[in-house]
Amino acid sequence: MSSPAVLFGGPSPEHDVSILTGLQAAHTLSQGGAPVTAIYWAKTGDFFSVDPGLEGEAFLDGAPKGARELKLAAWAGGFVAAKGGLMGKERPLEISAVVNCCHGGPGEDGTLQGALDLAGVAYTGPSVAGAGLGMDKLAFAGAVAAAALPTLPRALVEPGRAAPWATPGPFIVKPRFGGSSIGIEVVEDWATACALAKDSVHLRRGAVAEPYLPASYDLNVAVRTWPELQLSAIERPLRSPGSSEILGYKDKYLGGDGMVSAPRELPADIPEELEKAIRDAAVSVGALALVRGVARIDFLVDDGNWYVNEVNTIPGSLAKYLWVDPAPVPFPTLLADLLVEAVRRPTFRPDATGADGTLLRSAASIARKLG
Repeated sequence: MSSPAVLFGGPSPEHDVSILTGLQAAHTLSQGGAPVTAIYWAKTGDFFSVDPGLEGEAFLDGAPKGARELKLAAWAGGFVAAKGGLMGKERPLEISAVVNCCHGGPGEDGTLQGALDLAGVAYTGPSVAGAGLGMDKLAFAGAVAAAALPTLPRALVEPGRAAPWATPGPFIVKPRFGGSSIGIEVVEDWATACALAKDSVHLRRGAVAEPYLPASYDLNVAVRTWPELQLSAIERPLRSPGSSEILGYKDKYLGGDGMVSAPRELPADIPEELEKAIRDAAVSVGALALVRGVARIDFLVDDGNWYVNEVNTIPGSLAKYLWVDPAPVPFPTLLADLLVEAVRRPTFRPDATGADGTLLRSAASIARKLG
């Protein structure tokens, strides 16, 4: 019988959102009869086994009461009890695959994926390479532009760096590595963008800027890759009354149930020609960005023109709310397919082809090489 785990939290600004996504997945799998292992990744970087039936408020102060500390150990083949087992033996938890619900930070940038690969643990979502590309807004924009897909110009922001464009502004400044609209600001000119990049805690690892289009709006579509490539309905996210000039964290997540309760038009009421263009581009971006599992691809539309904006490789609530049209996908089915793909389409296959000893046999002594 399948024995899935759900991993959520993490040392990231998106820690709280990740908890909501993880608990949604854990509750759904438990209701389906699966023996779910819920793994909470604390802000401190520690892992804990917790009750999969808990609610979000149980994590207000970190690991909840009754949590059992774990270690992720490559040498032991997965997650093990932190204090070891009988006679000091470390036996990994029986996990068929991990549903990765960690948004942002090391849960979505390839760090966690690499650790799970080394431990031989199957997991959902992007590979190391796909996660790294999706998290790096500058690299992703470069890849999209190289593929001749429409995208706004995006440039690195550093104190003292000259403006890359003749246009005076305004600009949107974003964390180079991050998501969920955290740390995003609209600034009037390049000098302000550079000052913000120097002072903002969210931009310490790097910042990027692009032209700000005040009349633009967002369109999002989810992609899933198992059992076959499939696109969701297209949504148009809506801004809450009194919100800022950009679609922010409040609009997306503070409705009480993560992304599920965010205001939106679904399916989006857009011209048929635009819908076709967005769906065709989503397929191209999915291949370009090495999408695996479920991802959300975000677009901007302005004055009849559309642009690829970003790819979210582990979207809030795993984008479960988008699968309403043309073919509805219930959340239990979405999770079941993710887990099957995790096992049948592994992210890491060791390959030592070509390392047959020929070079070692033909090499002279190392001592002579060094002498």
